[in-house]
Amino acid sequence: MRHVHRLIWPLLLISIGCSTAASANNGDWATASDIVRAGLVAAAIGAPAVTGDGRGTVQAAQSIGAAFLVTEALKQTFPSTRPDGSDNRSFPSSHTSTTFAAAATIHERQGQTAGIVAHLAAAFVGVARVEARKHRWGDVIVGAVIGEVSGLLLTSRPDRHVAVIPWGDTQGFGISIAARF
Repeated sequence: MRHVHRLIWPLLLISIGCSTAASANNGDWATASDIVRAGLVAAAIGAPAVTGDGRGTVQAAQSIGAAFLVTEALKQTFPSTRPDGSDNRSFPSSHTSTTFAAAATIHERQGQTAGIVAHLAAAFVGVARVEARKHRWGDVIVGAVIGEVSGLLLTSRPDRHVAVIPWGDTQGFGISIAARF
């Protein structure tokens, strides 16, 4: 699974690097949170898809989707005005719930190293949403809990004893299966 880390690290580092554009301007913080959220969701769903881990791709989509649905249901049930006054969809933070679901999924499927980086990026999203005046700390904390629980409940660790590796070239294609006893 080491090759998967090579796919996730650059995406996460690019996302975090782009987020450094966030300065004192609320719009910059909002943009940075959008970029990092997109990067984390892409990494959680994309890395397993690229490596042929269909189960990981499905689990990532399920955990992120469940976090989003729970968040949207709570937004409808408990309308709360945003700190910037733009609308009444502050509670809880959807950006934070989806990024923490993605981070928890990355942690479960890709391991601790990638998981720590993903969780740091998700935490940045929470801070950026507060700095952008889109949410209060309570909105972000509840969003993080929803995402983390969703990711942990709907994602399982891959079976490290069996590896199924699809391959192909101009001469043909196939599947290699390796097992450790």
